[in-house]
Amino acid sequence: MPAFPDVPPTPPQAPPASTLRAALEAALAPGAVLSGDDVTGRDPGWHPDNLRAGLMVRPSSTAEVARVLDVARRHGASVVPQGGRTGLVGGTVSAPGQIILSTERLARIRQIDPDTRVAVVEAGVTLAALQDAAAAHGLEPGIDIAARGSATIGGMISTNAGGMTAHRHGVMRHRVLALEAVLPDGRVLSDLAPVIKAATGPDPRHLLVGAEGTLGIVTAAALRLEPAAPAHATALLALRDLEAVPAALAGVLRPDAGHLHAAELMTARHLAFMQEAHGHSLGPVGQAGGAYLLVALAGPAPAPLQEALEGLAAALYEGGAVVDALIATSGAQAERLWALREDTGAISQRFGGAAGFDVSVPVSALSGYIRAVDAGLAAVEPGLGAFVFGHVADGNLHIVLDRPEPFPEGLRQRIEAAIYGPLGAVGGVFSAEHGIGSKRVGHLMSRGDPVRLAVMAQIKAALDPDGLMNPGKVLPVAGA
Repeated sequence: MPAFPDVPPTPPQAPPASTLRAALEAALAPGAVLSGDDVTGRDPGWHPDNLRAGLMVRPSSTAEVARVLDVARRHGASVVPQGGRTGLVGGTVSAPGQIILSTERLARIRQIDPDTRVAVVEAGVTLAALQDAAAAHGLEPGIDIAARGSATIGGMISTNAGGMTAHRHGVMRHRVLALEAVLPDGRVLSDLAPVIKAATGPDPRHLLVGAEGTLGIVTAAALRLEPAAPAHATALLALRDLEAVPAALAGVLRPDAGHLHAAELMTARHLAFMQEAHGHSLGPVGQAGGAYLLVALAGPAPAPLQEALEGLAAALYEGGAVVDALIATSGAQAERLWALREDTGAISQRFGGAAGFDVSVPVSALSGYIRAVDAGLAAVEPGLGAFVFGHVADGNLHIVLDRPEPFPEGLRQRIEAAIYGPLGAVGGVFSAEHGIGSKRVGHLMSRGDPVRLAVMAQIKAALDPDGLMNPGKVLPVAGA
């Protein structure tokens, strides 16, 4: 497979920065345009080149977003939308000559309707802010990710984010009822009807969800909310081995006292590393399992949930799927358990730019797939291994290698073959919830269905014929 850089090249014939800045300042409110150290001095997020363009606009309304795209079109400058910069696939990297469009000032919660269970929010609202606002009405967004404090709703829509509750409430595509967005030609698509049923023909919102800013810029959305369970209970189940995952998962889906809120898989290797990194020994249970399932039940009251978890652990122990269990007896203990799963930064700190992968496989094929990956990595290089964890209830696995990049190109290709190669036989997908960005364009082009790719290219060419919207992401060029 040819190498695809995860940083787009500097756009050809880019307008002088001073000319572009002057045009943007004339179109926007004072303080909306930043350049130089005011941009590069900011936190770049998960990719060091996110702020490389050096020119950022911060529109505070949909009308101002439309003005930015008008300026960009007139000057032939491309636009890179950015939210919380928490993406892991280079979807917001920028280059000199481009305009970074930050949604940080589009941060208003316009409406929360507790009767219809709908929130209308702007693109720069963080997931945590929406969670807090919805909680005041006994509701929640129906989606949760570890980067909740910085990930924005617009970014989550653009990447079709998933998270730990997707098995129950779906991914972002299923949460979005309607959108407001600015198309590449500056037209505003305003369709924020907060209703579930609308049989009005093909729906443009489904083009924008998951498009990663390549077809337009989402400025606001109407989102479905769900009743929030007032109580949760957490348990760490030490499984006999990976082959016990389906039986354990089937068991946790059955409790009568509440519903499964989250089920997160950690291989034994991953949990051992996280215990060491956090200085948090789980005692015998932390060493007993061949794999681990961290589960949370949600329901109306804590006592029945605790009892349900105890009964569940006992039943799975008797059936042979579980060899030990730790049931959290306090909120603080539950938080410490969840930190062992969610603190992926601990791996990054130890291994620098460790290569990460994000795949989906059927639960029934999970153990065979992981063992195939382990064998494939060992064949590539003795001692090469990976930390594996993820949202097992929907088959989403995250795989992070135990050593930093960069790998020589030939070695990288063999590693990718070891991880992506077994997916075809089990009906898996090479990108589950992180998106394509610039990092996975090559994989999409080589693994995607040709007709699907052709349709995607036709849509891109129709909506963005000049290729000015987030170039180098998802599809390499307009019309490709």
